[in-house]
Amino acid sequence: MSAYQEKLDQMLSVWNTTDTAEQATLVESALEHNVHFVDPKNNIIGRSAFLDMVSVVQAEIPNARYSRASEIDVQNNFCRYHWAIHVQDKLLVRGFDTVEVNDAGKILKVIGFFGELNYT
Repeated sequence: MSAYQEKLDQMLSVWNTTDTAEQATLVESALEHNVHFVDPKNNIIGRSAFLDMVSVVQAEIPNARYSRASEIDVQNNFCRYHWAIHVQDKLLVRGFDTVEVNDAGKILKVIGFFGELNYT
């Protein structure tokens, strides 16, 4: 497993556990201290802000499961992949992320999009 894939999987695992000690360990391993995370509802910087955001979302959508729904495409320290959120096996939302990683695979920036693009 490549370093970037390991870090992306760790970031995803943060969303799937409510154990705060485990979340903190995963975040420290996967994210740079000044990680920038932006999606349609959030624009945060830093590990603590990331953990706070996850906590809020978990409270809003209890028992949600977050999964990667595609392979990871990589070029020049940028990754993209699709993800899905399910609640009790029912699809809640799909989306995709574009992620910048450093040479060690640690996550510098996440740009998340909800939904799918329509093709013309």
